Amino acid sequence: MSSNIAELEKRRAAARMGGGQKRIDAQHAKGRLTARERLDVLLDQGSFEELDMYVEHNCVDFGMEATKIPGDGVVTGSGTINGRLVYVYSQDFTVFGGSLSERHAQKICKIMDMALKVGAPVIGLNDSGGARIQEGVASLGGYAEVFQRNVLASGVVPQLSLIMGPCAGGAVYSPAMTDFIFMVKDSSYMFVTGPDVVKTVTNEVVTQEELGGAITHTAKSGVADLALENDIEALLAARDFIDFLPENNRMGVPERPTNDPWDRVEPSLDTLIPASAATPYDMHELIRKTVDEGDFFEVQPNHAGNIIIGFGRIEGRTVGIVANQPMVLAGCLDINASKKAGRFVRFCDAFDIPIVTFVDVPGFLPGVSQEHNGIIKHGAKLLFAYAEATVPKITVITRKAYGGAYDVMASKHLRGDLNYAWPTAEIAVMGAKGAVEIIFRSDIGDPEKIAERTKEYEDRFANPFVAASKGFVDEVIMPHSTRRRIALGLRKLRNKQLENPWKKHDNIPL
Repeated sequence: MSSNIAELEKRRAAARMGGGQKRIDAQHAKGRLTARERLDVLLDQGSFEELDMYVEHNCVDFGMEATKIPGDGVVTGSGTINGRLVYVYSQDFTVFGGSLSERHAQKICKIMDMALKVGAPVIGLNDSGGARIQEGVASLGGYAEVFQRNVLASGVVPQLSLIMGPCAGGAVYSPAMTDFIFMVKDSSYMFVTGPDVVKTVTNEVVTQEELGGAITHTAKSGVADLALENDIEALLAARDFIDFLPENNRMGVPERPTNDPWDRVEPSLDTLIPASAATPYDMHELIRKTVDEGDFFEVQPNHAGNIIIGFGRIEGRTVGIVANQPMVLAGCLDINASKKAGRFVRFCDAFDIPIVTFVDVPGFLPGVSQEHNGIIKHGAKLLFAYAEATVPKITVITRKAYGGAYDVMASKHLRGDLNYAWPTAEIAVMGAKGAVEIIFRSDIGDPEKIAERTKEYEDRFANPFVAASKGFVDEVIMPHSTRRRIALGLRKLRNKQLENPWKKHDNIPL
């Protein structure tokens, strides 16, 4: 017995050391934590229970049978974040560069299968050189096994990926299929083909950071959601973020105690909208003054800034927020904004998170490049997402809601449950100037007549009352009462029942 205990301690110590002190020091020298140190930060103290600590690879080619390290380059198991169960895997770059082997993949698959069985989120900490080349197709098969589970888990349990080092080649497709991706600035990167291959094939010279760094993916490509300063910030952000999400698609949103009164009045919102319709304002102000304690976790803040998405709480319960941002492109919808918000709306719907939409949209962004790059199909993604969503949907139109963009932004016609408008709302096919130039084309040469017609159009349509008279707006509310109205609405809608017609799945315009 005592010899077995000694052997157990020996094996545990070997697993904890990973690739050895020299490689651990090298990891620290790059400003990165080790796989186990990351889990210590991410999870509640003392909550981590490791599985498969002693697993070793089964490769006998290229002398690999002589080098076996317990754990095989990934630490897997479960723990809690603020008392709630999560399953985790953390790739260990000190062991074979974190490369994925057949056994490494099996370990990841095991905890994903467990997460699906019990209904708990999966968090993957990615830090890997890619497929283990010595294993050939076996490692590729391992990736495919992980991909399959990402797909099966999608919409069942939340999946969060933290990219904390390299993530290249086939490895990128697992994070890509998870719900959200956080990256670390100057330390992590993702790309399908690296700079050397790019130079060989296309003759383009590019650095790893320019090609697939955190700034690139959170600002340009939209592949990732947040770029954090370092490992610690990324892990602490993940802890905060998971707090907003339900454990699975059957559990309902988490509740957190709050001292923020549900009927809090915000008089400052009555003067949020500028006197001139052409003057922008920051929609963040409205969001923060509406949610509990001003706590808003924004997602993709640096990509498609003309639309804002993220999570807040009303009466302690999570809501998803989508809002046009007048400060960027006047709040127009374009390709990137449509894709960004469309995917977010679908996530909220999959996990029964109510959606609150703040609308100030002058239309879709005009332009040759928008049309040639498919704004029609991409814009339809957001329309489709709102239309299929069965969760509670509350919409507040603050200023402009013009044209097809009015329809798309959670209008009453897309089964909006409660659609409110501020007195400053303008709901019309287009702005007064454009409308008058079309309707009264014959008067264009007469400035006085045009001015008269423009005022006539504004008096008729630059208000919320025409839409309200048709029942398209349920109530015209004072801005200061926005939080109270939303809180009351969410209470009423808590037991909402709505089902789409049976189908195997829909065919969203991808």
